This record gives sequence, structure tokens and C-alpha cells, in this order.
Amino acid sequence: MTTTSPVQLVSAAQSPLPAAVLYILRIEGLAVAVITALLYARTGASWWLFAALWLAPDLSMLGYLGRPCRASRIYNAAHTYTLPITLAASGLLLHGQVLLPFALIWANHIGVDRMLAYGLKFQEGFGWTHLSRPRKNRERVTQPA
Repeated sequence: MTTTSPVQLVSAAQSPLPAAVLYILRIEGLAVAVITALLYARTGASWWLFAALWLAPDLSMLGYLGRPCRASRIYNAAHTYTLPITLAASGLLLHGQVLLPFALIWANHIGVDRMLAYGLKFQEGFGWTHLSRPRKNRERVTQPA
């Protein structure tokens, strides 16, 4: 008696990375999000400011109204830790304490993005990231018996 194997949906939205690596990157994002939120609380800055500016890095998505190649570069620049760390270091070195809350909000946003597996973008389009693939590219695949 032969049995047919069930048809499974294999989503292209699955990570191109091994599960263990994706897990580590998501935990890292969680750690950054928690630490930056705790540090932000210690700055004494307003949580209204935090809420108001938290989505500001996502304004870089507007570049996708134009060319995806250039847009991915703009988005990736706004979603790497390099700029918020530079901003925080500048604030600390120049005794410009006002810069530190902005850097922490920015780093928190990136950490939450990584935790949710929103990664850096590829030129192929907005859904193509280093942590996931577009959901609309689902394929039906049958498993051999």
C-alpha cells in the first residue's frame, strides 16, 4: 500500500539562513531592543519623544517609490547600527547629551526590526532581505514519499 505524502506550502518568505543563525540574529535584536529601552529610560527623556520618533527610520522606505537599487542603499543606511552608534559616540564625546536619546531610539528601532526578522534590503525589491524572502513568492512543493 502506498501512501501519498501531503502537499506542503514552502514559503519563499522563509529565511535564506539556517534556523540557528536566524534565531541568534533575532535574539540579538531582542537584546539590543531591551538594552536600548533601558538606557533610554535612564536618560530621563520623554517617552512621547520615543513614540514620536520610533518609526522615523522607516521614512527611508519612501525611496522605494523610485528605483529599488538606490532605495535599498538608503534603507540599509538607515537600518544599520553604524549611524546610531556614531550619533551616540558623538553625543558622548562632545558632551551633547541631547543626541543620546535620538541614538537610542534609532538603535531600538533597528533591534526590534531584527527581532521581527525585518532585515537589510536587497536590490531585487523591498521584500528581499538578508533575513527573509517575499511572502508573495510561495510555491507548492510535494515531498517525495
